[in-house]
Amino acid sequence: MTAVTAPLLQALDKCDMLIIDGLHAFDFFLDEQDQLHVECMNGRTLEHWRFTATQMRAATFDHASKHWIITSDSGDHHLECVQATSGHDDEDDEYEDA
Repeated sequence: MTAVTAPLLQALDKCDMLIIDGLHAFDFFLDEQDQLHVECMNGRTLEHWRFTATQMRAATFDHASKHWIITSDSGDHHLECVQATSGHDDEDDEYEDA
């Protein structure tokens, strides 16, 4: 099987977190068959999604809502790729220069 070469895969490569159907997911990966696995907790329930390489290639980006629409066997899902931001404690550096 050839590797997935889709815009969604490129977006996944650059993100640290996904928002899938309104739920925040930090645990996602591609397996050996280029299937995307996403897991997150929804209250006390572990939610799991799996998308095939074909489904990822067919995903479309909705520019108005800024998310991907990907269809699986269970229907359409809305997927947003998010890059995490980190804060830096630059305060100590400012005092060292003074």
